[in-house]
Amino acid sequence: MPKYLIERKMPGAGSMSAQDLQGASAVSNSVLAAMQKDGKNVQWVESYVTDDAIHCVYLAPDEAAIHEHARTAGFPADSVQQIRATISPATAEG
Repeated sequence: MPKYLIERKMPGAGSMSAQDLQGASAVSNSVLAAMQKDGKNVQWVESYVTDDAIHCVYLAPDEAAIHEHARTAGFPADSVQQIRATISPATAEG
């Protein structure tokens, strides 16, 4: 299944409390569960919180499913890019 990187521009995201992050995570999980029941296989892998954005990695059948999740959850999806490859220091070893 394709992997996507989503940028959610959220000024002050880096100052969100643990409780705020937990609440946002619960909303996301709830929407994902509802989508699963509708036969839409979208999986949240992980997210990175920076000062003014949250960058998320998701598995989804297509970009439309990513936008549906964001819209339903009430989250921005300012940029959605399909990840074409993953590299790391080990990549240099061949």
